[in-house]
Amino acid sequence: MRKSTVYFLFTLGSVILLAVLLWSGRYGAGEAGAMQEASKILVQELQLTDLCLFTEARYTRHPAMADLHSAFQDHPLALEHFPSGSLATPPRFRRERP
Repeated sequence: MRKSTVYFLFTLGSVILLAVLLWSGRYGAGEAGAMQEASKILVQELQLTDLCLFTEARYTRHPAMADLHSAFQDHPLALEHFPSGSLATPPRFRRERP
């Protein structure tokens, strides 16, 4: 097979894949709106207040829910036990010296 034929087939496949992805995004938009409305109702019924991105490390939780008395967690030589520490850094006041 010639290189130009391989390139043409690759380009054609990529265009078809792009068209399918665009079509599927438009197709699922109505369901996403209904799911968001259901989530709003659930939040109101359960009276949820704070966003929690991670539940593992103390500094990645919402400040209102942080456990300020956990032993040895902020020791300078403490190892990172959870992978969320690589995604979210400690707050600035924890990183700066007093």
